[in-house]
Amino acid sequence: MSADSWKLTLPCTRDEAEAIDAADDLAIEAVIMTTEEVEDDREHWRLDAYFEAEPDAATIEAIRALVPSAGDHPATVEHVPAQDWVTMSQAGLEPLSVGRFFVHTGDEVVPEGLRGFHIPAGRAFGTGHHETTSGCLAMLDAMASGMVTNAIDVGTGTGLLAFAARHLWPEAKVVATDIDPIAIDVTAENAAINGVDGVELIVADGALADPIMAAAPYDLVIANILAGPLISMAPELAAIAGPEATLVLAGLLETQRADVVAAYEACGCTLETVDRRGDWSVLRLRAGRERFVPNAPFDPKGRDGWALDI
Repeated sequence: MSADSWKLTLPCTRDEAEAIDAADDLAIEAVIMTTEEVEDDREHWRLDAYFEAEPDAATIEAIRALVPSAGDHPATVEHVPAQDWVTMSQAGLEPLSVGRFFVHTGDEVVPEGLRGFHIPAGRAFGTGHHETTSGCLAMLDAMASGMVTNAIDVGTGTGLLAFAARHLWPEAKVVATDIDPIAIDVTAENAAINGVDGVELIVADGALADPIMAAAPYDLVIANILAGPLISMAPELAAIAGPEATLVLAGLLETQRADVVAAYEACGCTLETVDRRGDWSVLRLRAGRERFVPNAPFDPKGRDGWALDI
């Protein structure tokens, strides 16, 4: 968010958080995020809803209806200055070491032998510290001995996973896309900060852009977004994957894994491995021996909010 915003906070449960994530259209003009307050506790979660203007009573009640467990708990509504809600959430994070990578938001010294990525706290999601992003880094690191010639990172956020792919396979073509133009601007800035070149940046809704389709097939497809959009995008992501390509999918809770896997199995993909990290799962799938050809137009249902890459 580039302008001032307002944040509404209410307690919720994990079941309510999962229902919010799975909803196709909440009909509420807000960015809604849910957070685990107590590790492995289904009852202690938090809902934060961000608005461009101060929410009125009707909007507050609409948000409250999403979390019946909150009961009469007062909704906390506060003014958030421009960009602070993202920056403050990421500032001061401890450096993260995953395989060959060292990810930091500050001025920490990169240990010898590791590829450092400085991802400043700011306007886009994906510093590497969330379980989904760190899990994707670990998954890519484990694949380093394999060959990749054409990779795409859908919903790139800060560009971190695209940068990791570029490092692991320096001869490969790497494309990074995001539906949010700000994320693409941030990725370009981060590429310059980290001395990463050769990553093509495209603003696109999923894979639905002519340059993305024209450059297919890809032998590595990365998508760290959310379960609903992953399911909705299954036919188009499978369609841009080459025969026996690798798909790394994340942003889904373990409870959502079966639905995500089923969507990709319907497109000829096979689950190869799961990296479980707390309540979250990172999936590695293998595309079929023959390239998937959709038999119907792509359905945009379920794509809402997919730019909230974590």
